[in-house]
Amino acid sequence: MSDILLVILAVIFVLGVAINIHEFGHFLVAKLFGMRVEAYSFFGLGPRIWGFKVGHTDYRISAIPLGAYVKLYGDEATAPLEGGDSSGEKVPESELYELRPRWQKFLVMLGGPFMNIVLALSIPFAGALAYGVPSIAEPIISYVAPNGAAERAGLQAGDKIVAFEGESNPTWRKIETGAAISPDKPLPITVERNGEKLPLTITPARVDKKGQGIGDVEMKPEVGIEQVMVSTVDDGSPAQAAGMQARDRIVSVNGENVKNSGNFMTLVQKNKDVPLTVGVERNGERLQLHMTAIVQETGQARIGIALRGIASKIREPAGIVDAANFAVSSNYEIIALTGRVFGQLFSGQRAVKDAGLSGPVGIVGIIASVVKDEGFVGLFSILAVISLNLGVFNLLPIPLLDGGQILVLAIEKVMSWFGKTLSMAWKERIQLTGLAVILLLMVFTLFLDVSKFF
Repeated sequence: MSDILLVILAVIFVLGVAINIHEFGHFLVAKLFGMRVEAYSFFGLGPRIWGFKVGHTDYRISAIPLGAYVKLYGDEATAPLEGGDSSGEKVPESELYELRPRWQKFLVMLGGPFMNIVLALSIPFAGALAYGVPSIAEPIISYVAPNGAAERAGLQAGDKIVAFEGESNPTWRKIETGAAISPDKPLPITVERNGEKLPLTITPARVDKKGQGIGDVEMKPEVGIEQVMVSTVDDGSPAQAAGMQARDRIVSVNGENVKNSGNFMTLVQKNKDVPLTVGVERNGERLQLHMTAIVQETGQARIGIALRGIASKIREPAGIVDAANFAVSSNYEIIALTGRVFGQLFSGQRAVKDAGLSGPVGIVGIIASVVKDEGFVGLFSILAVISLNLGVFNLLPIPLLDGGQILVLAIEKVMSWFGKTLSMAWKERIQLTGLAVILLLMVFTLFLDVSKFF
C-alpha cells in the first residue's frame, strides 16, 4: 500500500508541477499586461467543483481531470472547456483579453511553453551548480561482449572511439543514444588502436526493453578507477559456491588488479578456460575465493553476480557559465534525439511501437519506475524531460494547444488585411476540433501503452 501511495504522490508532483508551471506562464504574462484573469483551474477542465476567490480571480478544481487552465475575461473561444462563458460584473474594456493587440495575445500564448522550457533548463542548471557537472571520460572501450555487436564489428577492449555517425570525438552517451534509436541499422564508427585509425561499421543488436525495440552496442566504456562492488549473488552460481557475498568489494582476478566493472568482466572473459581466484575485501579483510566461470551459449563467461561501480570522481565543480552550458546542451540533446526518432518514424525507418511514444499509462509507469529506483530526488530529472516535451508539444499548430491559438492569431491577421474577421462560432469549432485531435492522440498512445504488455 505504501508503494502505491508513493507512486500516486510522485505522479501528482511531476504532472502537477509540469502542467501548473505552464498555466502559470499564461497567468503571469496576462497579469503583467493588466488583463483580468477570471479563473485559474490548477486541476482539471470544465465546470468548477471547488475553489476560492482572491480579487477578481477564482482559483479552482474542475470536473474533468485532463490538465489545468487559465481563463481570461473576453477569451470565449475555449469557454465550453473552461466552465462556461464569462458572466457577472462589468469588466473595463482595458482588461479584456479579446480587445488587446495581437502581439500581447501572442505573448500570453507563448508564456506557457516558455515557462516549461525555463523549468527544463533550471533543473539541470541548479543541479550542476549544487553538485557539479558529470565527469566525462574519453570514449575508450573497457569490455566487449563475446559474439556481440561490438565484437562482430571488430572492436576490442582498449580501442578509443574517435568518430561515430560522422561526429568526431563523441561522448559515450551520444554513442549509446545514437545506437539505441538505430537497432539493426549499420552505423559508421572509427576507432584508434595502436596509433592507427580504423574505420569500422557496427550494427546495434535489437533488444526488447519494456515492449520497445532499442539498439545495444554490447560493450562498456572505460570509466577510470572505481570500486567494484557485488550487489547481488545468484543462487546456485559459482560465486555463491565460492562464498562470495553481496557488498563484497572485488579487488583482483588471478592476480591482476581490477580497475572497474568493465575491466573485471574482461578479466573473467580472458580467464574463462582456467580456474579463477577472485580477491575480495569484506569488512576490512582480504579473502581469496576460488571458482570456475560458466560459459554461456553466447560465449560470455559469468560467475553469477551483479555489479555496482562506485566511481572515484563522478562530477566536477561548475560555475554559472559551465552550469548554463550543461543545462542547454542536455536539453538540446533531448530535442535532437526526439527529432531523429520522429524523422525515422515518418520516413518509415522505425515502427510506431518502437518510437518511444508514451500515453498516460506509459508516463505513470516511467514516474513509478524512477521513484522506486531513485526516490523523490530522481523525479526532478523526469520532471525536466516532461516539462521540456510539454513546452515543445504545446507549440505545435494543433487547435486547442498554444501553437494552434498562435496559428489562429496569424489567420486573423491575414483576414484583417481583406477586411474579414473570424467569428466566435468558428473559433469554438476550431478549438473543439483540436480537442478531438488531442483525445484521439491520447487514445492512440494509450493503445501503444497497453500493447507493450502483450
